[in-house]
Amino acid sequence: MDDSLTFTIIIPVKPAGVVRALERLRQSVDYPAERFEVLVAEGRKPSRQRNLAAAEATGEVLYFLDDDSLTEPGFLQRAARHFADPSVAVVGGPSLTPGTNTLFQRAVGIALASPLGGGGARNRYRAAGTARATSERELILCNLAFRKEIFVTMGGLDERLYPNEENELLDRIAQAGLGLRHDPELAVQRSQRPTLRAFFRQFCGYGRGRGEQTRIAGVRSVVDFLPTLFLAYLLLLPLLPWWPALLPLCIYGAVAAVSSLAGAAGKRLFSAIPWLMVLYPSLHLCYGFGFAKGLLFPRFAQQGGAPADVSLRRVKALGFPWAEHFPEAR
Repeated sequence: MDDSLTFTIIIPVKPAGVVRALERLRQSVDYPAERFEVLVAEGRKPSRQRNLAAAEATGEVLYFLDDDSLTEPGFLQRAARHFADPSVAVVGGPSLTPGTNTLFQRAVGIALASPLGGGGARNRYRAAGTARATSERELILCNLAFRKEIFVTMGGLDERLYPNEENELLDRIAQAGLGLRHDPELAVQRSQRPTLRAFFRQFCGYGRGRGEQTRIAGVRSVVDFLPTLFLAYLLLLPLLPWWPALLPLCIYGAVAAVSSLAGAAGKRLFSAIPWLMVLYPSLHLCYGFGFAKGLLFPRFAQQGGAPADVSLRRVKALGFPWAEHFPEAR
C-alpha cells in the first residue's frame, strides 16, 4: 500500500507571512486524513524553525516544503513508495518554474536547469530521467522528505547554516551509508525571484551558505570555488597587460551565448535570450562573491544572544480533517 506511512508536512514561514502552499495542499492531498498532519513554523531562522517542528512531529516521515511550494496530487503516495525500501532515508524531487511566471522568471528557470547555470545541481530545477539514488546535489529543501528517526538521530539541521543546512545534513546521512533518492516525478511548482535585484541577493546568499558550509564541513569539491576564481580573474583582468589574458573571458562569453540560445530553444522562448545573457554571469559572480564572504566571514562566528523565537501551529492534526485553526503546538 502507498498510504501506510504517517507524514508530518512542515512549512517554515516568516512572522505573519502568507503560506501559499496550504491552499494547494487542501486541494491536492488525497492521502488518508488520519495519516498526515501539517505544521507551520513561524520565525526568522528557517533551520531552527524546521528543527523545532520536527521535534513536535508525530509522523514517521518529515516532509519539508517552503511556504510557496505547490504540490501535485498523489505526492505523499509517491514518497511513501520510495520509503517502502528500508535503505532509503531521504526522498526529494525538483522545484519547477511555473509556465505562468513572467519572462524574466522563466529565464531564471531556464538558467538554473542548464549545465552552465545549475551545473551538477541543475536537476533540482528540472524533471529529468527516472527515480534514482543520488547525492545532495540533486535534492532541495523546499521539496524534501526524511525518515523522522534518522533526522533526529543525525541531530537535525545545523542551525548555524541558512541556506545549505540541508546539504550539510544530507552529506552526513550519505556518509553514514544511508540512501538518498531523487524522483523527478515528485515535483513542486515554485515561482522564481521576480526581479534582477532579488536574483542577485538570492545567489549571493546561496554562495554564502556554501562558503559557510565549507567552513563547517570542509572542502567538498573544487567546483565550489570556480565562481570565486572567475570573480577574482575579472577583478585582476585590468592588471594583465597581454591580450591572451582575455581568452578565458572570450570563451566564457561564447559558452554563455550558446547556452542562452540552447536553453531558449529548448523552451521555445527565444525572447528570453537577452535575459539569459545577463543571468549567467550574474549568477556566477554573485555566487562567487557570496562564497568568498561565507568562507572568510561566516555569520555563525559573529552570532550570539538568545535563540530566535519560533511559533508552531498545527494546521492539521493526524486523524482529523482540515480546519481553519488548530491550537499552537508550542
